[in-house]
Formats: sequence, structure tokens, C-alpha cells
Amino acid sequence: MSSADVLPAAAAGGSAAPRGWRVWKTGVAAAALWAGVGGVTLAWPNVQVGFSSWGYTREFGAAAVALAALLLLAAVPGAGRLRPVRALHRAGPWLSALAVAVGAWEIATAKLALLPSPFFAPPQSLIEVYATDYQRLADSLANSLWLLANGFLLGAAAGFLTGVAIGWSRGLGYWVHPVLRFLGPVPSTALLPMAFFFFPSSWSAAVFLIALATWFPVTVLTWSGVAGVNRAYYDVARTMGASEWFLVLRVAIPAALPQVFVGLFMGLGASFSVLVAAEMMGVKSGLGWYLSWAQGWASYANMYGALIVMALVFSGLISLLFLGRDRLLAWQNGVVKW
Repeated sequence: MSSADVLPAAAAGGSAAPRGWRVWKTGVAAAALWAGVGGVTLAWPNVQVGFSSWGYTREFGAAAVALAALLLLAAVPGAGRLRPVRALHRAGPWLSALAVAVGAWEIATAKLALLPSPFFAPPQSLIEVYATDYQRLADSLANSLWLLANGFLLGAAAGFLTGVAIGWSRGLGYWVHPVLRFLGPVPSTALLPMAFFFFPSSWSAAVFLIALATWFPVTVLTWSGVAGVNRAYYDVARTMGASEWFLVLRVAIPAALPQVFVGLFMGLGASFSVLVAAEMMGVKSGLGWYLSWAQGWASYANMYGALIVMALVFSGLISLLFLGRDRLLAWQNGVVKW
């Protein structure tokens, strides 16, 4: 039976329509909420702050109404057959909650001025930030990503090699374990003054600290993964004439990869904190520097805009790590759930 025959059968009292052909009720509710946000923004005058009102109010209201129309189109029966619309359906409750939060934010700031200005800017101020200061923000983002890439990749590589080495060799582990216990628990940000003193530039000091923050969790989790490999795997490989290098490269490392990715996840999260702290204290570029600059000029809307960009980019990097884990470890699906 084709999909065109389903609706008449359902209307005649037959079986219910497939999910993709039903009205998306959550989407209709979310569309109504976003339409309400747009209506409040456009119809309710702003409270004047100083000698001017908040800019980009019309643009923000129009964007909310456009989003409401988009959600209403996605709620039409049959739209759920499309993959992007199905992904939108899964986010339906969050879209509704976001509309309520943004509407409350708009009313409390632009409409009633319940929150003091300029510390709390309305949502439309973010549009102004992205429209007028996008070049500086994009340059800061590029510098942060470059600094993060250098530090994280260096720390991940060093942590992986160290973890494999001490997980395989007890003699090497004897010397490295005390170093891990001594340096590992110390926050990398606590070493900022020393790093800025010993390294020739603040950028190289920041790379070292990001690498150090990544190195510790990757080392510990890789070591745990290699040391926890079932000894029966080695015995079977040895009976077939496997060399020591084969045991390390083809048995120990593949079996430890789920733990390695857990360490990479933890190291990536730790590197974000060190990145922002280093840029705020010494590196004269990046999102952390942008936050300090915005705070110094009391441009709190710019600060909020940078925080949103930071959250989106960092969560996107973690999602990419998840995607890489799923692709690389497809043969170990279900071994580690995180």
C-alpha cells in the first residue's frame, strides 16, 4: 500500500496514520509560543534606556514570527517523512521551553526593565552584536580554535603514548605513576603564572597548559584500558606466533580504545576551561580575550554573544568527538555508553 492510500484508510476508521503523517501537536504548540514572542516584541513598546531604545527589535520580532511559521509548516501531516523535520520533531519540547524562556527574557528586560541595564540586555541585543561586531568575534573564534587544536592534539598524542607505555610496561609505570599522582590533581590554571614566566610567549604557554590539561585524563584512561585487557587475548595471539609489537598495536590498543575516547572526552572538557582562562589572563586573542574586552567596556551584550558562540562551538566539538567515536568503534558498539 502506498503512503497516499494511508490517509483515506485512517479517515474511514481503519488503522491510524503513520507517525510521519500525523499532525505534530508539540510543533503547533511551539509555533504558537514563538508567534506570541514575536507579537509581544513587535506590539509592546520598549522601555527607553538612556537616550535611545533597544535596536533590532523589529528584526527580532520578525525572526520569532518566521520561526513560528517554519514550525507550523513542519507540523503539517506528511512533513515528518523528511529527515530534517524528524530531527526537529525530537527537539519539540526544547523549542517550546526556549520560546517561554526567551519571551520571559524579553519582557523582563526590554518591556518592563525589571533587570538593570546594561548588565542584562534583551535578546535583540544579540542580533546587534552579531550584525555589527561579527568580524572581531569571528577572528577571536578562529584564534581560539587554532590555540585549542594545537594544545589538545599535542596533549592527546602525549597522553595516548604515555598511557600505552605505562599500561604495557610495569618498569616504566614504576617511574611515571608518582608523577601522575603528583601533577595530575593540580589544576592547569594554577600553573598559569609559572607557564607565562618560563615560556617565550603567552601563546606557547597557553598551548602547554591546554596540552597538560588534556594529557592527564587521556593518560590515565588509556593506561586503565591497556592494563585491563583480558590476558586470554594475549595468550591466543602468542600461540599464533604474535610478536610484542603485534600484541601492543593489534590487541592492546584496539581493546583499550573505548577507554581512550572517554579520556579524550574528559581532556576536551578540561581544555576548554584552560583555554578561556589563558586567553583572559595573557593571550591577546580568542574568545576569552573577547570576554575580558567586552567586560572592560561594559559591553555586556557582546559578552553574552561570545558566551553563546562559545557554548555552541564547544558542544559542537564534543558532538564531533562522539561522531568520530561511533565511526571508529563501530565494531565495539555498546561496549561503553556515554
